[in-house]
Amino acid sequence: MEKEPVMKIRGLTKKYGDVIGIKDLDLNVYPGEIMGFLGPNGAGKTTTIRACLALLNKTAGDVKIFGLDSHKDSVEIRRNVGYLPGDFGMYPDMKVKAILKYLLSQSGVSDTKRMYEISKLLGLDMNKKYRELSKGNRQKVGIVQAFMADQELVILDEPTGGLDPLMQQKFYDFLRKESKEGKTIFMSSHILAEVEEVCDRVAIIRRGELQVVEEISSLQDKMGKKLEVEFRDGIDFNRFEMDGVKEVEVDGNRVSMIVTENLDEVVKEVSKYDIMNMSLETFNLDQLFMTYYREDDSS
Repeated sequence: MEKEPVMKIRGLTKKYGDVIGIKDLDLNVYPGEIMGFLGPNGAGKTTTIRACLALLNKTAGDVKIFGLDSHKDSVEIRRNVGYLPGDFGMYPDMKVKAILKYLLSQSGVSDTKRMYEISKLLGLDMNKKYRELSKGNRQKVGIVQAFMADQELVILDEPTGGLDPLMQQKFYDFLRKESKEGKTIFMSSHILAEVEEVCDRVAIIRRGELQVVEEISSLQDKMGKKLEVEFRDGIDFNRFEMDGVKEVEVDGNRVSMIVTENLDEVVKEVSKYDIMNMSLETFNLDQLFMTYYREDDSS
């Protein structure tokens, strides 16, 4: 039996006059998963998040979070949702500790233990004033405030902006731990590698419309693998005209092809000949993502 979604979005549309921000968006986010919401800047990621949290009035559609109406029950929903906006900023002359304690109190939580634990994990100096912080440390404040109230659902809009690579890895480890402990995480990103590394599923948005929602591993399987072979002698490359093989390119005794199915049959055919070099590469999300946008540009 399939779990009831934590977030259930149906037909979500937001227009700015005649300009469409998002159109007829349908999406489920399930308990305990890390869902990646992927697209370049301007694709509609932030509009979607803000409309789901009633920070923007939606034009049409229905959003349920914990079974509650996102707009009618927005106050109650926010008690159970941690949120990091893409434009996070705070009072410049307040100390980090005071900012976080204030925000924690707004969630109705008095226990500061988790606040201190996450701050320590990220190496955040809580005694500095906000204006004294670097961009990366300001982002850490945003991350801490999103998770410190220990809410069931956390929504993150481009969470790693400004973080150095080592801190990004530490943050990814933290996300995995939170997910294992039952947190549901919905994070937007244009950084392909981070979505591939930490997310269970990915939703790709293009020009305000959802293109695909699927497990990352399934998407990679559908994209196929790139096989490159160098033979010692010339062969009849027409032998590779079979189901599941496309984009065959020949250069002398070298051949490259994309294999989406029947990989065993392709390898059996290759093994009939004297091979000098061979490589098999699984497509990563970067290649997958660019395929979607290349198709868009050519239309």
